[in-house]
Amino acid sequence: MLSRSVVVAEQGIVASSQPLAVSAGLHILRIGGSFIDAAIATSAVLCVVEPWASQLGGDAFAVLYDAERGQTLALNGSGAAPAAAKPDRFPNGIPLRGITAATVPGLVDAWGRLHALYGKLPLARVLEPAMEYAREGYPISPRKESIWRNAARNRDLRPVINALLHLNQPPRAGERVRCPDLARTLQLIGEQGRDAFYKGEIARRIVEFSRQQGGWFEPEDLARHSSEVREPLQVNYRGYTIHAQPPVSQGIILAEALAILNGVNLRELNPVDRIHWMVESIKCAFADRWRYLGDPRMVSDHSSSLLSPEFIASRREAIQPMRAQEIPAPGALRETNTTYFCVADREGNAVSFIQSVYHPFGCGVVVEGTGILLSNRMRGFSLDPKSPNFLQPSKRPIHTLNAYLITRRGALVFVGGTPGGDVQVQTNLQVISQLIDFERDPQSAIEQPRWAWQPTLSTEPSPGTLSIEIPAEERESGNSLVEELRKRGHNVRANNYGTHPSAVQLIQRLRDAWCAGSDPRTEGCAAGF
Repeated sequence: MLSRSVVVAEQGIVASSQPLAVSAGLHILRIGGSFIDAAIATSAVLCVVEPWASQLGGDAFAVLYDAERGQTLALNGSGAAPAAAKPDRFPNGIPLRGITAATVPGLVDAWGRLHALYGKLPLARVLEPAMEYAREGYPISPRKESIWRNAARNRDLRPVINALLHLNQPPRAGERVRCPDLARTLQLIGEQGRDAFYKGEIARRIVEFSRQQGGWFEPEDLARHSSEVREPLQVNYRGYTIHAQPPVSQGIILAEALAILNGVNLRELNPVDRIHWMVESIKCAFADRWRYLGDPRMVSDHSSSLLSPEFIASRREAIQPMRAQEIPAPGALRETNTTYFCVADREGNAVSFIQSVYHPFGCGVVVEGTGILLSNRMRGFSLDPKSPNFLQPSKRPIHTLNAYLITRRGALVFVGGTPGGDVQVQTNLQVISQLIDFERDPQSAIEQPRWAWQPTLSTEPSPGTLSIEIPAEERESGNSLVEELRKRGHNVRANNYGTHPSAVQLIQRLRDAWCAGSDPRTEGCAAGF
């Protein structure tokens, strides 16, 4: 298996799933921008060039490290349901597509909140790379050609091509595409700030379009939206502190699983035992997520009790070393789309940033004349009144989106994350173990074969499905790892290496420099100067 080398740089570094976005972030760092300026530039370019995964109509979460203060902060940039969105309006379930599947967009306010805290350059300057790609165009890669082609085959998504790109057919590899409406929207945000989106002309357009399409957005839904800045969840793992996203993020799953495994010496276990313990820890954490997690503004936040030593010990003791658990999964997810990236600057500051429109191309609706693609994050709610994630007006749904930082004795060590829906926390768990338990560098940690546990969507207990990346030659000749896991009750599916549904980006603080890696499972890269 061939491997990339790590990227080492001193002044600044960016790792992302899209090379054009990496270039934009580095450009902003080079001209004197802060780590947050570079992150906003990277985020905005991704909205232009990867709209199926993240866009201005979506949400964002971030965890940042302030080097001067030695402080970490977690930003929740997710939007709530419209005030008029009530459970009885969905007698047939929350739809996958259409404007009634959209929540209030949170990404642009996240830009504004972070820029107010740590921005150095004017917002208009920070958004210039994205505006240029939207106005002048950017080329389509072969991999992205297939995404647009698949969208064209979907009747619900076909109109998105024309609404975003003003094309009547999907673009081909090497073709330059433009997003003129989005360029004008970005320019307005650059000139007038986040208020243009939530209180000004853009807000008016969103509300008018929503009313025309039978949606429920009203001016107050947008005007009262505000990102939250909180303390991250913190959990000890082998002497390192993992800083994870608090609710409404599923970051509690990562924190709980790590706390369980902190009492298990993974390095000394054989591969079968190691995977078994990690999968079973993730199952415990998912079960608690479905049982307890909801918008902490409206339901009790159980994070502290879930991470208490007593509860963690009880969870660890309940795991059977030789038998896979069967658990109900009332909220299992299937196909979702997200973008993750990380940025660090010369002062030692760093940010772990993730953004999404949920399912590919969100709700499939672009606000006319704006180039804004709305999410379908309403699908993140439960319609079960017993669920803490039960839909209520102006409530935020639970998010798969999560990002993390790792410190040791207060000093930053790692910044990382990945897209991947319910697989995000599982991938983050495995990568953190590779970094800490096996002391791998970022690129090596990323390139190790990975597993993904997919619960069976049911209220009845089930072991779910455990997919494991196995080299082709081993799959053909039989694999003892797969067979031994099956003996323990895991429903194992062997997949080719490189097919795992995630795209990890990692940065490590290495003495006076940065060291970064980027997942070969996607077309992105890490770069610095």
